[in-house]
Amino acid sequence: MAGPTLTFHGASRTVTGSCYQLTTGGRELLVDCGLFQGPRSLEALNREPFAFDASRIDAVMLTHAHLDHSGLLPRLSAKGFRGSIWCTPATAELLEVMLPDAARIQEQDAERRNRRPDRADEAPVEPLYTSADAEMALASLRTIALEEEFEPAPGAVGRLWNAGHILGSASVEVRADGVRTLFSGDLGPEHKAFHLDPQGPHQIDHVLCEGTYGDRDREDLTIEQRRSLLEGEVNAALRRGGNLVIPVFALERTQELLLDLACLLDGGRIPRTQVFIDSPLASKVTEVFRRHAGELEDMDCGAIFDNAAFHYVESAEQSMRLNSLSGAIILSASGMCEAGRIRHHLRHNLPRPNSTILFVGFQAQGTLGRTIMDGAKRVRISGREVSVRAQVRRIESYSAHADRAELLRWAGQREPVSGTLFLTHGEDGALESLRAALEPLMQSVIVPEIGERYELRSGEPAHRLATGRAELRPVLKRDWQNDYADFSVNLRKRLRSIESAEKRAEALAMMRRVLDDYASHRERHRAV
Repeated sequence: MAGPTLTFHGASRTVTGSCYQLTTGGRELLVDCGLFQGPRSLEALNREPFAFDASRIDAVMLTHAHLDHSGLLPRLSAKGFRGSIWCTPATAELLEVMLPDAARIQEQDAERRNRRPDRADEAPVEPLYTSADAEMALASLRTIALEEEFEPAPGAVGRLWNAGHILGSASVEVRADGVRTLFSGDLGPEHKAFHLDPQGPHQIDHVLCEGTYGDRDREDLTIEQRRSLLEGEVNAALRRGGNLVIPVFALERTQELLLDLACLLDGGRIPRTQVFIDSPLASKVTEVFRRHAGELEDMDCGAIFDNAAFHYVESAEQSMRLNSLSGAIILSASGMCEAGRIRHHLRHNLPRPNSTILFVGFQAQGTLGRTIMDGAKRVRISGREVSVRAQVRRIESYSAHADRAELLRWAGQREPVSGTLFLTHGEDGALESLRAALEPLMQSVIVPEIGERYELRSGEPAHRLATGRAELRPVLKRDWQNDYADFSVNLRKRLRSIESAEKRAEALAMMRRVLDDYASHRERHRAV
């Protein structure tokens, strides 16, 4: 008898767009339905038609509320999905905040683009989904406690396990057609604030394991040791006299930083400076954390989310007024600097030698955050060239993802894995490094591509039924638009370094010829 089939629709050789389709006994299940995030070419995948009929999906099992795992649920509903979305109670509460916010951003972005004069003769841009679509998705939520069995569709049994990643996060176990499959979701590290270490079953047939940090081991730090690192960075930044700007993710990273900053402030370890939380979404998410405070660990620093030094910024006008400050700590979203209020804080603070930009989260290839962190001297933000003169710093120990050693431990605890271990949710280098370490220990290790489909059987390696989408490989790498931005912001400076106006004109003429020659070559190639 044929076993279930598993199709990879995202988070394969990239860290976003998590979506896996499990077909069993004529039933269609999804684990996650997330946004692709990062460069524009990657985000364009969000507008492609789903590779399945949304109206035929019986249920979605959701690992957690981060948008790269949940952010396409409103679009799924808009395209005809009417099944149930299974998740933990905390995840459901977070989605009630995050999905409407994501929909508003989609609507506002479409409206803003349609107002641009340079698009006046182009077709209007439609939002990816609307607030009504988000409300429709929220109406489909069904909550289930960790480790309690449920039936997402007839003949399939699901169970959620603590993943230790963020509030409400879970790994998803599915039993169907005699096959046990475990989807790790995102796994938290040891010594993670607020949450217990990841848990899960063993003796699994097939496992999907995330590999975000599969190529690196972080220093094994306790929460107190991490707090000491933050103490040093804050004090050094404030001594310089400028602002300390921290790009944050609204969910979890903001709350972890508030935990540590509250402890450092109340302990007199950093000056009693003003801390601005400039993200309305982060403020709403923090309210969810307040409601769950009794379930969280490490809440030993008093009124963590209501410290007198904390100021929650709501309006855009209040946010813009922060540009005139010096000596403040500003936490602002988004965490990879691709959107949101962080971009205007970077535009005003990057050129200031006395300001500090502190990265405390993963920066995907092609994002503005990754470009700054990798040492760019000039960047382009909202159509403006900005020189990078601020101090750029990084603390890795705030990651909500397990590192290489922790991933290897988690995978080993699932043994015996009698079928295949799939490595997902990572960039090529991280996944290949993790595969090299796991292949001697497992009978079958596969790094799948988007579009690949496998048959799953109990006790046997997975059998590939369909190959991946080869045309997507370049999209998952560094985006050409990032290369263009890097080239364009440095072009004027490089032209000025040429000794004469005549030579500069000659250099420009050579660049034009290269583009013209390339266009002519493409035309000749098409003619042939």
